Amino acid sequence: MLQYAVKRILWMIPTFFMISLVVFVLINLAPGNPGQAGGAENGQSGQSVQSESVIFFKRQFNLDKPILVNTRTRLTQGEVRQLIVTARSVEGTPTPAQIIAAKDALEDYGNYLVRHLVALQADDANPDVRRLATSYLLTAATLSMTSETAGDAAAARDVNRERDAYNRVFRDWSCAAAAPPECVGETTAKWQAWWAENRSTYEYTAAETAWAFFFDTRFATYWRNLVHLDFGVSANSREPILDLVLGKLKYSVSLSLTAVMLAYLVAVPLGVYSAVRSGSRADTVLTAGLFVLYSLPTFFTGTVLLQLLSQGTPVKWFPTGDFQSQAAIPTTLGSLADIAWHLALPVATSTSVALAALSRYARTGVIDVIRADYIRTARAKGLEEPVVIIKHAVRNGMIPILTLLGGILPVLVSGSVVIEVVFNIPGMGQFLVESIGQRDYNAVMAVLLASAVLTLVGILFSDLSYALVDPRINLD
Repeated sequence: MLQYAVKRILWMIPTFFMISLVVFVLINLAPGNPGQAGGAENGQSGQSVQSESVIFFKRQFNLDKPILVNTRTRLTQGEVRQLIVTARSVEGTPTPAQIIAAKDALEDYGNYLVRHLVALQADDANPDVRRLATSYLLTAATLSMTSETAGDAAAARDVNRERDAYNRVFRDWSCAAAAPPECVGETTAKWQAWWAENRSTYEYTAAETAWAFFFDTRFATYWRNLVHLDFGVSANSREPILDLVLGKLKYSVSLSLTAVMLAYLVAVPLGVYSAVRSGSRADTVLTAGLFVLYSLPTFFTGTVLLQLLSQGTPVKWFPTGDFQSQAAIPTTLGSLADIAWHLALPVATSTSVALAALSRYARTGVIDVIRADYIRTARAKGLEEPVVIIKHAVRNGMIPILTLLGGILPVLVSGSVVIEVVFNIPGMGQFLVESIGQRDYNAVMAVLLASAVLTLVGILFSDLSYALVDPRINLD
């Protein structure tokens, strides 16, 4: 069994990598972009401020990089010139869609544009193109700031100070559209002198081109951080994702774990009893009642329980929502009792559906085992009926239940969206939905990857538990 477990754990690594790849690509290909929000929109100055803030936002969260592969080292001077004349409608009349696409490309390509912009600034026949090339150089050559909320804040501040000092050198090396030729000439001379000193940084060898193709991408950057358990920072709150997830996790684990344990403690005995009394009136009543519970959606059950037991119609025994009372409770025991009081209705709602499904699986598994030859042999040996049922039938009939248990583990992290919304519990379910709506890619990735890990662990746990309950299964 140990050898089997080691092999499965090793296989989890490429499986997890492929899951992360698929999830990452789907999230990044989804419509919308968190970098499009915000900014001023009044006048040319406001648009400039907005553009700079969007560029900074994209660079900070790697949204300016390609998703999987990077071919920007192969850009030609002609392609860059075409982007400039399209973005600013210098030559011809491009469509609005073409203008937006060209502007986005010029924002995203960053320092891959530098060598071509320097050449256009010095050699292009169109003075408007030369002036615009100088303007775009300011953005392309600027080093982006790192986030001080992730990793070592002191080291990040030191890096940012160095980058800011570097950026200040050429921050004012540009000319307005109506500037005299002397300004253009002086600015061009400054950029050309700067280029002579920094040329090697922006020209790529074959090895650097290959490295950029595979590793200067969003996915590669995300995985470099993920290896160090750095899930990044939230695009909305600027807080570390790991801290946000851990802060929400206690709510979902408390709710889901309690509901799962209660469901198993009640469902398995009910399923066994129903299997032993198969065809009886008690089995019929239990089956009908459990199917009614299974057919009721959780939002309906939760709403009815709130109306009956917390709204005062007919009684007001439980709070209408939240995880615990707002007022501080001095003792630990009192705090736990307060949390249990608040979770009573959410746990009952969550358990109702799981209870029906689990009991039916338990009933089916035990009925199949009861009809097996070795059960008849055990009875023929004179073993008492409780021993036959509990020791032989129930143990071997739990395989369907164990299979379901592996799929339940991810719920502990992902939470229950409907229940958390109905009862206003600030758990992982609400957090995931809000992050999707706000396009907070790092938050969504963190929750989905945690669910993927628990799914893989749950499947492994289910497979290993088969050999424990059924001696006929040999994993070696």
